[in-house]
Amino acid sequence: MLIATRNRHKVGEIRAILGGSFQFLTLNDFPDAPKVVEDAPTFAGNATKKAVELARWLAAKYSIFNIQHPTSNFVLADDSGLEVDALDGAPGVHSARFAALDSAKSGNTPDADNNARLLRLLKVVPLEKRTARFRCVIALTPVLSEKIENASPVCCADEFEMQTELFDGACEGRIILKPRGNNGFGYDPLFVPVGFEQTFAELGEDVKNRLSHRAKALEKLKEFLEGSASSLP
Repeated sequence: MLIATRNRHKVGEIRAILGGSFQFLTLNDFPDAPKVVEDAPTFAGNATKKAVELARWLAAKYSIFNIQHPTSNFVLADDSGLEVDALDGAPGVHSARFAALDSAKSGNTPDADNNARLLRLLKVVPLEKRTARFRCVIALTPVLSEKIENASPVCCADEFEMQTELFDGACEGRIILKPRGNNGFGYDPLFVPVGFEQTFAELGEDVKNRLSHRAKALEKLKEFLEGSASSLP
């Protein structure tokens, strides 16, 4: 399974939840992999785009070198972010580059800058109205083993997309007034999940892996994979 990220935090969480059923690779193992532009307006759109484009690239790579590979090769891609109700769902799909929206910069921006912009925008919003959630959508696309002869790129894309499965998860909480905690990444130091007083950056990995948006999406994926395996003859 190719995990379409170089983020070691994501990789660790995915490996911890899915266990040892797969050999996991990341984009660090494929330095020549294409960079996918995440320009879809939804988490599902971005996750699907990444998984499909990378699966097509891997399929072509195998074909070029005439390498036979099993049908149980997959690309796993996710898109996730923070939705703040007082900001009409922002930063949303722009979560990783939220600070760049303040300037002419492009690409992802440092976590500290993103957190600082979020706090500025929520400066006059009282704590009880700082409700928010982390949301995640995971796309799982098979690396098709059969070569599609005489097919247009559009048809080829449709074939991969038709076999892509989506899994979503959300974690409700609130945004506090200033960062707390040294663990985690992204907006973790500002986010307190419902039922807790600690931020994601203060909670241990074991607790976070049970609560997080990505963990919930991964549990759905795990159930799907186990169900698929049990249905095989």
